[in-house]
Amino acid sequence: MGRGRVELKRIENKINRQVTFAKRRNGLLKKAYELSVLCDAEVALIIFSNRGKLYEFCSGPSMVKTLERYEKCSYGGVQAAKPSKELENNYREYLKLKSKYEALQRTQRNLLGEDLGPLNLRELDQLERHLEASLKQIRSSKTQSMLDQLTDLQSKEQALIEANKALRADLEQISKENHLRQSWGGNGQSIPFNHPHVQSQGFFQPLGCNPTMQAGYNLEDSDQLTPTTHAQVSGFIPGWML
Repeated sequence: MGRGRVELKRIENKINRQVTFAKRRNGLLKKAYELSVLCDAEVALIIFSNRGKLYEFCSGPSMVKTLERYEKCSYGGVQAAKPSKELENNYREYLKLKSKYEALQRTQRNLLGEDLGPLNLRELDQLERHLEASLKQIRSSKTQSMLDQLTDLQSKEQALIEANKALRADLEQISKENHLRQSWGGNGQSIPFNHPHVQSQGFFQPLGCNPTMQAGYNLEDSDQLTPTTHAQVSGFIPGWML
């Protein structure tokens, strides 16, 4: 599918407007150069951006001569004197704008730390004060931005603390309910049962036994039994059977 037709109106987005200007400006300068080379034509092109930056192209000897030729062809010989004065005024205005543009470019390079050699002590001092003022303003803006972020984070922290408290209260309530459910069994209350302690006195008396008596033993250890042990066991069994 081909590209749709672009509506010719001012681009509201600043970034898109600058990108479109750069692309179309380069394309226009390229077309002007191609036209001058392919057709041997004298082409002059002057472009001012919305910021006042100048872009020009001239295939002739100079822009001034091309403008003079344009004035002669446009106004004729009768009004040649007046257009020449207007052309001179226009040229002066052009020189002013060009010098202003070059001064702005030089100031920008100086702010970036470039081309500081031609500057004298007074200009360097002025540049230093300008940089300090700019740095102070940048630090102030940065500090304010950090304070705003800190305030936002504190408010979020307070909201999270409140939410944590609410969740903890809900968790404690649920824990209490579960504890009550475990304490109550089925449809009624579960009654704990305590086993009575067996009394050592009364009807139940401990039986006395010979500590040397063995109720059972391994066959492997039967050979190790002493005669005294056999005598104790054999002497105890008849009495017990009675």
